[in-house]
Amino acid sequence: MAVEVNRDNFEQEVLKSKEPVLVDFWGPQCKPCLALMPAVEELEKDFVGRLKIGKLNAAENRMLCAKLRVMSLPTFLFYKGGVEIKRLVGEDITKSDLIAAINAVLA
Repeated sequence: MAVEVNRDNFEQEVLKSKEPVLVDFWGPQCKPCLALMPAVEELEKDFVGRLKIGKLNAAENRMLCAKLRVMSLPTFLFYKGGVEIKRLVGEDITKSDLIAAINAVLA
């Protein structure tokens, strides 16, 4: 199950996580974000125990998005050992793109 990430728990859930983390930055008005949600939910099941998935509502966490230089949606940030190691941005991201990025992060 994806963790709801926000400014209050970002450090604990993402930066201090013992496992790699994929943070899905989404917005309630972002049609590509909403279209990808079922795929992200499937990935949670496929990578359980190997990858933590967090969902961050950008509309409710604008300051954190600015700090992390998230300027458009959807954006997916990959963290390992508290460090951002990969970033996917754009409305043309597919489930296959996410799987390829996850496999690279877990390799």
